[in-house]
Amino acid sequence: MSSFAGASDAANGPLRPMRGSDRSALTVRWFGWTMLAVMTAFILNNYLTYWHDLPGIAPIFGGVANGNGGMALSWAQLLLYAALIGVATGYVLRSPSVALRSDSRKMVAINGFLIRAAFFAVLIVGSVDAVISFLRVEGLLDGIVGEALSSDLGRSQFRGPYLHMPLIALSVVIAAFTRTLGFTWLALLVVAAELLIVIGRFIFSYEQAFMADLVRFWYAALFLFASAYTLWDEGHVRVDVFYAAFKSRTKGYVNAVGSVFLGMSLCWTILIIGMGGKQNIINAPILSYETTQAGFGLYVKYMMAGFLGVFAVSMLILFTAYLLEATADIREDPGGREMSGAAAH
Repeated sequence: MSSFAGASDAANGPLRPMRGSDRSALTVRWFGWTMLAVMTAFILNNYLTYWHDLPGIAPIFGGVANGNGGMALSWAQLLLYAALIGVATGYVLRSPSVALRSDSRKMVAINGFLIRAAFFAVLIVGSVDAVISFLRVEGLLDGIVGEALSSDLGRSQFRGPYLHMPLIALSVVIAAFTRTLGFTWLALLVVAAELLIVIGRFIFSYEQAFMADLVRFWYAALFLFASAYTLWDEGHVRVDVFYAAFKSRTKGYVNAVGSVFLGMSLCWTILIIGMGGKQNIINAPILSYETTQAGFGLYVKYMMAGFLGVFAVSMLILFTAYLLEATADIREDPGGREMSGAAAH
């Protein structure tokens, strides 16, 4: 991307008026980062409102307060949106010469970290929970950790916050030091877990509820977490009867419009419906650490509800990055991605 026309340059003289194309790039960058800022504020407010019983922003608009606190806390939560939007706006205005494709790659990198952390979380939590469930069903856990801790591990309200959450925190740390997304390994683990069920059932006549739970847990993660990665690599099936013949700029227009009106709107629908209230389909299972009805199954059903939130967040980030990339294609900026035929279908 060419240098910003309105930037000061000692060699080129005083400031020059900003061209219309530069304004359009700045506007799209601002829209993209503001979208992610609002999403971040929404997630943080959801956490503050439903996990720490803050009133939320509803009272400001005539709604009912969720928890404790007065209007001052509601306004503070609303100001969180303004603060993060201000940060996004400040970043864009302070870096006007940053290329659209450069910001798009930054968003992809942020998303990659999120997905890596989620991958390691389901890998570690699933493995540890399966071991605990096996020891419980075989009556071995009491002798290893003691009767009191064994009893606590049989309650989801203990296993969730005191075992799963530290393991998730460990996964975030691991994600900071590795660059693999691990989808290939997760797919292999799903196959291995299913194979273990087949061998156990038909050879040893042994099967427990946690074995099937582990397959569902890992497969759901594979499907939902890999969707954003697949989108960026053009791996989703595209009905391209007309699209394949379009020029690069026309494809950019299609991708930009689709990202905003189909992709982002879908992600916000999931977030609002799933996390808009304490009893909504994502919040309710997580807040109660919901489990399956099987007594010795995995205690991770509440995390599978959270998979929908991870899916919506990761896809929203990727659709935003896709929008910036598509806008760069419309502007015919250099540095466009070349997709192989295999990856594009």
